[in-house]
Amino acid sequence: MAWRGSTSPSDRIFASLVYLLPLMDAIVLCFNQVGSGSFLSPIFNAIVKPLAPLIGIYYFSLGGFMPLIVFFALFMLVVRNEGIAHFIRFNTMQAILIGIVLSLVSILWSFILAPIFGGSLIAQTLFNTIFLGTLVAVGYSVIQSAMGRYAEIPTISDAAYTQVR
Repeated sequence: MAWRGSTSPSDRIFASLVYLLPLMDAIVLCFNQVGSGSFLSPIFNAIVKPLAPLIGIYYFSLGGFMPLIVFFALFMLVVRNEGIAHFIRFNTMQAILIGIVLSLVSILWSFILAPIFGGSLIAQTLFNTIFLGTLVAVGYSVIQSAMGRYAEIPTISDAAYTQVR
């Protein structure tokens, strides 16, 4: 989708930064379910330690409503604002959609799967897979954004494109 025009370095930076949100969502989701007993602990800890202050502010300020406030702010002030470059709006919407998928997984786990699987090896494998999948999707998207290209993630990119006119 590079046909939308060229991107400036500041557009690339802003488009890349927004992917911190789904990464933090995946960290919190997986840490709450698996904890430090994961076979991914070295990778997990290498990512969590630099982001720990940001995660603390994002999740534990304003009574835990900060993620909801940020979601609405990004959606209303960035995605729906046609004065902002399409590249930034598309990447913001894509990051929001990745976060929504993670939230749906969390809800599905809490109400349906947790009573069945609990803290079993299946649960640990599921959350390790979710974390790695999110890490790969975010890494790919950040690299593509830094190069000024649209990150094409199947289904999510299509949904993001339909939201960003």
